[in-house]
Amino acid sequence: MPAPARFEHAIGLWREGERRLAQADPRDQPALERVIGEIVSELRRRVGGAFTTQELAQYYFDNGTDWCFDIATRAAPGTPEAWDLTTVAGAAFARYVRGASDYAGGTRIIREE
Repeated sequence: MPAPARFEHAIGLWREGERRLAQADPRDQPALERVIGEIVSELRRRVGGAFTTQELAQYYFDNGTDWCFDIATRAAPGTPEAWDLTTVAGAAFARYVRGASDYAGGTRIIREE
């Protein structure tokens, strides 16, 4: 898959996580937010503070989200709803991509060279 297509595919999955988070039961929101915060912190450790949208998409496709399950069960042991990786990992990646050097206003910035 070409680099721009990889990001476009990934951002669609991540936005689905955001949609699912917005539709989640309000009683589960604190646990979901706790898990998402922990995953974002782990992404910061794994990917670093300076990254591009493509680098994050590459990390996502190379490493998957299985590692997020351990974080979810540890951060919200009594809330299995917060273990749904489509929701928590997707929302976490969607939040983290906002810090990419080539992302602003909800879109990827493509620079002409």
